[in-house]
Amino acid sequence: GSGSASASAAAPAPGSDTYKGWLFKWTNYLKGYQRRWFVLSNGLLSYYRTQAEMAHTCRGTINLATAHIDTEDACNIVLSSGGRTYHLKASTEVERQRWVTALELAKAKAIRMMNDQSGDEEPTSQSDRSEIQGTLKILISKLDDLSTCNDLIAKHGAALQRSLSELEGLKVPVEGGEKIKAVNERATLFRITSNAMINACRDFLDLAETHSRRWQRALQYEREQRTHLEETIEQLAKQHNSLERAWREAPTLVSSAPSRSRKEEASDEDEDTEYFDAMEDSPAFITVTASESTQHRSVSHRNPCSLCSLFMYSLKICNDVSGKELQPRRQRRSHIPDKPNYSLNLWSIMKNCIGKELSKIPMPVNFNEPLSMLQRLTEDLEYHELLDKAARCDSSLEQMCLVAAFSVSSYSTTVHRTAKPFNPLLGETYELDRLEEFGYRSLCEQVSHHPPAAAHHVISQRGWTLRQEITIASKFRGKYLSIMPLGAIHLQFHASGNHYVWRKVTSTVHNIIVGKLWIDQSGDIEIVNHRTKETCQLKFSPYSYFSRDVPRKVTGVVADSGGQAHYILSGTWDEKMESAKIVQSSRGGSGSEGKQKMVYQTLSPKLLWKKYPLPENAENMYYFSALALTLNELEDGVATTDSRLRPDQRLMEDGRWDEANSEKQRLEEKQRAVRRRREAEASDALDEGMRLRTVRASVCLSASSYQPLWFYQRRDSVTGETSFVYKGGYWEAKERQDWSLCPDIF
Repeated sequence: GSGSASASAAAPAPGSDTYKGWLFKWTNYLKGYQRRWFVLSNGLLSYYRTQAEMAHTCRGTINLATAHIDTEDACNIVLSSGGRTYHLKASTEVERQRWVTALELAKAKAIRMMNDQSGDEEPTSQSDRSEIQGTLKILISKLDDLSTCNDLIAKHGAALQRSLSELEGLKVPVEGGEKIKAVNERATLFRITSNAMINACRDFLDLAETHSRRWQRALQYEREQRTHLEETIEQLAKQHNSLERAWREAPTLVSSAPSRSRKEEASDEDEDTEYFDAMEDSPAFITVTASESTQHRSVSHRNPCSLCSLFMYSLKICNDVSGKELQPRRQRRSHIPDKPNYSLNLWSIMKNCIGKELSKIPMPVNFNEPLSMLQRLTEDLEYHELLDKAARCDSSLEQMCLVAAFSVSSYSTTVHRTAKPFNPLLGETYELDRLEEFGYRSLCEQVSHHPPAAAHHVISQRGWTLRQEITIASKFRGKYLSIMPLGAIHLQFHASGNHYVWRKVTSTVHNIIVGKLWIDQSGDIEIVNHRTKETCQLKFSPYSYFSRDVPRKVTGVVADSGGQAHYILSGTWDEKMESAKIVQSSRGGSGSEGKQKMVYQTLSPKLLWKKYPLPENAENMYYFSALALTLNELEDGVATTDSRLRPDQRLMEDGRWDEANSEKQRLEEKQRAVRRRREAEASDALDEGMRLRTVRASVCLSASSYQPLWFYQRRDSVTGETSFVYKGGYWEAKERQDWSLCPDIF
C-alpha cells in the first residue's frame, strides 16, 4: 500500500515491514529544512521529494544495519552511516518517537538478518565463485548416481517380473522352491538398489537446501541488476524523446546543448530538479495512490517483451529523426546579441508613478526585452503539440487534461522573464507562420492603445483553432507590480466541436525597488467545455515564505457535467504538469475554513507536459526560450506593420540602447500625433453633422475613429461578450504581397 497523504501521518504502525511518512530534512544553509517523503523498508531508509517520485527517482538511502541513530531534541533525529549523515525533524514529539521506534526495530531486525546471513555479499569474489563451482560438481556427481540407480532399478524390476511370471506357470513343487528362491534374491537386490537411490536423493536435497539461500540472494541480485538496467533504458528512451522534440524545435541546438549529470552524493539531492510535492496538502482535496495491483507500472515491472518494445521504440525514433534530416528545413536562429550591462535607477523613474497604469508610464528600453507584447502573446504556442495531441483524443475528459496543461504551460516562460515587453503601437501586427513545420499559422494585431488590447488568432491543420483578446491592466504598487490580463481565450477542436474557454491569472513582479526581481502567478482558472459542460478548476498557489508547499504549485480537478471528479492535476507552472485518474473518492476530515476535504484514490500519475530546457547562455539573452529567440528573426514578405520591423526594438536587440531610446520616443510621438489628428477629424465630422442636422455625423465619426485592419468586433455566442475576432484576408494579402491597406506606423 501507499501510505496516507496527510502532512504528518506515517503509514503503517511501527514494527511492520514498511513505514512511510513526511519528515523535514536539512538540505543546506540557504534553504534549511525541506519536506521530504521517507520510506523505511527491509532495513533501508530511503527518501524522495514527493510520493510520486517513488516510481522513478530515489534521492538517497541509508542502511540501518550499520547506522547510528541519535536524537538531538524533542523533534530531531540524526542518522549517520558510512560518512553520510541525515538531519531530520518531525512535526511533533509524538511523531518523532514513532519514527525512532520504527528505526530502532528496523535496525535490530537488519542486524539479525545480517548475522544469520553472514555470506550476504553478492557472488563476486573468487572464493564465492570457487565454492559455487565445487557445489555444482558435487550436484552433478549426485545426479549421475541417481541416473545409475534408475538404470539398475529398471533392470532388476524387469527380471523380477519375469521370475514372477515363471512362478505362476510351475506345477512341480521342487522346481517351485527354486524359483521362489530366485524371486527372493531379485527382490532383495531391488530393495538394496531402491535404498541406495533414496539415500542419494536425501543427500541431494540436503545439499540443495544448504545452498538454496545463497542462490536466492544471487538470483535477487541479478533481478535487481536487470530492473536497474530496464529503468536506465527507460530513462534513456525518455531523454531520447526529449532530444527529438528539441531537435524539431531548434535542430541547431542539439549539438551545442549542455549535458546534465547527477550531483555527487555528498550533496544528497539536486534542489533545482523538476520534481514537486504531491497535492495532498491542498485544502480542497487529498490524493492517495492506488495499490500496485491496480496501477499501470513502469518498465521495471513489465515482462521482457516490454523491454524489447522499448528498444524498438528507440530505434523507431532514430529512424524517424534520421529520415527527417534528409528533408530540407529552414534553420532558425539559436542566439541573439548578449544583453549589455546598463545600469539605471528605477526608483528615480517610478517614484512619482505609484497607482498609475503601467502603459502610461514613459519607460526607457533599459527595462524592456527586445520583444513586443504581441510576440509574448505568440509564445503561448510554444507547447502547441499539446493541442495537436488533444485533437486526437477520443475522450473529452482526457482532452480537458491536455488543454489544462496547455493553459499552464504558457506561464513557464515567465519564471525568469522579469523584463517588460514593448507596448505595441496601434495597428502593429505580428505573424508566426509555422505551417510547413508544425501545421499552424498565428496572427496578432494591436486593436486598442488605451487600454492596450491585442487580438490573436491561430488556426492549425492538425484540428484546432485558438483565438483570444487580451487587455492588460497593470498597477504599480510601490513594492510590486500587478499585471491583470483581461479577456477570454477560446479553443475549438474541429472534429469534435468541443469549445473550451478560460482566462489568465494575475502575474505579480516583486522587489521592484530593492532586491532581485522575481515573478509569481496566483489565482484560479476555470476551463469550461461549452459543448459537454465539463469543467477544470485550476488553482495557482501564491508564494509564501512560511508555506511548506513547493513554490509555483498548481493543482486542479477535472469534472464531468454533473460535477463528478475524474482526474486530479498537479505540478508547477514553471516545470511540468501531471494527471492522475480517480478510481475512488470519499469525504475526509475538515480542511481550512471548515470545508470537508475530498479524498481521491488515483492511479499512478501520467506526465502531461514538461518544460523544455533553456538554450545555452540564456541568462545573457534575456532568458529567452528556443522559440523566443526566433520570434524577432527577420523574415521576407511580412506586413509592413510587423513587430520584426519595429526600429527601436531592433536597435535594442542589437545592443544599441541609447539609439533605441531615441527611436522609441520618436515612434511614441508619431503615434500621439496620429491620434490627435484622428480625434480632430472626428470632432470636425461631429460639428459638421450638428450643423447639417443629419445622421451623417455618426457615420463620419465612425469613419474617422480607428478600426483594426484584420479583426472586427462581434458578440460571442458562447460567453455573450463583445470581442475582436479575425475577419480574414491577411494570409491572402501576404500571398499577393499587397500591403497597401497597412498604416504607416514605423
